Amino acid sequence: QVQLVESGGGLVQAGRSLRLSCVVSGRTYSGFAVAWFRQAPGKEREFVAARTWNGDSVYYSAPVKGRFTISRDNARNSVYLQMNSLEPEDTAVYYCAATYNQPGTSSFAYGYWGQGTQVTVSS
Repeated sequence: QVQLVESGGGLVQAGRSLRLSCVVSGRTYSGFAVAWFRQAPGKEREFVAARTWNGDSVYYSAPVKGRFTISRDNARNSVYLQMNSLEPEDTAVYYCAATYNQPGTSSFAYGYWGQGTQVTVSS
C-alpha cells in the first residue's frame, strides 16, 4: 500500500513560483511511478507531470512544459512539483498520484491518490 500527502499550495500572483510537495510512504521500488494531476472548477482532472521512481522517464503536459519541473528527494521520500511563471489558468486543486505500473497521462492509470492541495493564481 502507498500513502500520499500533498502540501505547498496557496495563493500567488501571476508570474511567481510555487513548489508543491508529496510525501510518499509505503512500498516503492524501481517500477513505481508518481504523477501530478490538477482539477479546476467545472473541469475534468488533467495530467500535469509524471516520473518513474528512478527518474529514467519524465513526462509533462504541453501547457506546463518548460515552466514546471517534477523531481524527487530520496532522503525525504518526497516528490516535488516546482511551478514557475504561474498563470491564472494554472489555478486548480493539485493531486499527487502513484502507480506500480508505467506512468501514463490518464488518471485511470493511477491507483493511489493524495487529498489534493489548492493552488490559486491571481492576475
